[in-house]
Amino acid sequence: MPLSGTYDEQGTAAKQSVTVLEGMRVLVIGVANERSIAWGCAKEMHRAGAEIAMTYLNEKARQYVEPLAREVNARVFLPLNVQDPAELARRSEKLMRDGGTILTMSYFGADVVIENYGVMGPVKAALEASVRYLASELGPKNIRVHAISPGPLATRAASGIPEFDRLMERVAHRAPERRLVTIPEVGAAAVFLASPYARGMTGGTVFVDGGYHILG
Repeated sequence: MPLSGTYDEQGTAAKQSVTVLEGMRVLVIGVANERSIAWGCAKEMHRAGAEIAMTYLNEKARQYVEPLAREVNARVFLPLNVQDPAELARRSEKLMRDGGTILTMSYFGADVVIENYGVMGPVKAALEASVRYLASELGPKNIRVHAISPGPLATRAASGIPEFDRLMERVAHRAPERRLVTIPEVGAAAVFLASPYARGMTGGTVFVDGGYHILG
């Protein structure tokens, strides 16, 4: 069934009837609270019919993430620390016997210098390079790999970037759409990339930033 629906001014699905991910199982990592991009992805994928599994970093984070896991009826809700070699994402490859999709979040700072973004720029550039190499390695197994590059969003991670509010104002003023994107819009892109409609795509970075990246 085609992905269809309308969104309100905040980018939240207002009327939507979707089953494009029905029968799929999705593991969502990195949800910290209701303002997390990962939470937007989980929510939109659940709306599209996917069965959701979610993780939390530690017991301190659990109190914020557990209510969200209940909201999307997550049947699996477990701690995960990707710094532990026993818990790295490469283990998920064995679970995708019939193919699948791996998504990660990048940022425009991977391509150009963003003031105050610091070392995260080179880190995101390395992440996008890893996406390309993983796509090449896993393609024969029918596993697609994508990076999504959202525009600036007021998440907990972004709160640590100096003068981030000024960055958001500049993007909202200059972006071709003259606004900031929303977390649900990023989630909708994740739905598309995980769906059969994107089966001819892999290894790239998809921008969800109101067109800001074309300005250089």
